[in-house]
Amino acid sequence: MDIMDIDENRLVSPEVSFEDADTEQSLRPRTLEEYIGQEKVKENLKVYIEAAKMRGEPLDHLLLYGPPGLGKTTLSGIIAQEMGVQIRITSGPAIEKPGDLAALLTNLQEGDVLFIDEIHRLSRQVEEVLYPALEDYALDIMIGKGPSAQSIRINLPRFTLVGATTRAGQLTGPLRDRFGVLLKLELYTPDEIAKIVKRSAGILNVPCTAEGAYALAQCARGTPRVANRLLKRARDFAMVMGDGTLNESTAAHALKRMDIDSLGLDTLDRSVMRAIIEMYNGGPVGLETLAAALGEEAITLEDVCEPYLMQMGFLTRTPRGRCVTQLAYEHLGMRHPAPAAQLSLEDLQ
Repeated sequence: MDIMDIDENRLVSPEVSFEDADTEQSLRPRTLEEYIGQEKVKENLKVYIEAAKMRGEPLDHLLLYGPPGLGKTTLSGIIAQEMGVQIRITSGPAIEKPGDLAALLTNLQEGDVLFIDEIHRLSRQVEEVLYPALEDYALDIMIGKGPSAQSIRINLPRFTLVGATTRAGQLTGPLRDRFGVLLKLELYTPDEIAKIVKRSAGILNVPCTAEGAYALAQCARGTPRVANRLLKRARDFAMVMGDGTLNESTAAHALKRMDIDSLGLDTLDRSVMRAIIEMYNGGPVGLETLAAALGEEAITLEDVCEPYLMQMGFLTRTPRGRCVTQLAYEHLGMRHPAPAAQLSLEDLQ
């Protein structure tokens, strides 16, 4: 095996890709009724939205957090739709200076939703300007420099900030405390993902059986974005190599051709486990060392590979580095070396 032979365009990556942009919009549900999964979040949101409507007030500022690809952007659009207001979408890295944030806020209408993705990446200067906007619906702007500088307060319309982050722990305390509602999005079950696949297949006019949808759902890592991406690729195989219907056998063939196994692990995931086993005797090995051996960025392994491998019980983190588990050996069909303390007298002779 050549562990350097890794496809960078991973189908099972939960991060949004360029190709996703044109189809995700059409596949996104518009209402809470259409939104599949996250039942606890939906039930609470219904109460908050209904109460805000009864009071005639904007919804409290919300923070949505959880792994990428679970529907935080979609949920923000649904919130705006349910409240009957407009939504403005931006991201933390795109707001480079306080003036960018001021331009966004002053263009909002009463009750509008401002969605900031990856809000933990806001700069400190921008964050300071955001505090009075969230609490007092006002902007404090300095005009001029030196002794002649003066502060001007601009009143803003009442709005709802919906912040989304994959790293809630990196939010500063003052910013996190200014959100009235904190909602955590969990990974989806295979049954929920199968319903999403069936719904997306209907929108894309792809004939899809329940078995075919479930076969893709089992490999989607509990992430709707991954499921929709797999659906589009499996559709191609169904059209070219089948009768156009996405059934269980077609889905299995498509997944095999894409080097995705029954648990949703792709070439990079298996390469990480094999490298630890073959090059470092199962670990422990440091993240930077492992990334160098694979020719990957350490942040890619930490954010994209490790969470799912740890969730599946294939990988553990220790103070000395990463180690694979017995389950990883079994999944790869490799023999787990017995610890020296457990070797019998015959093994030692």
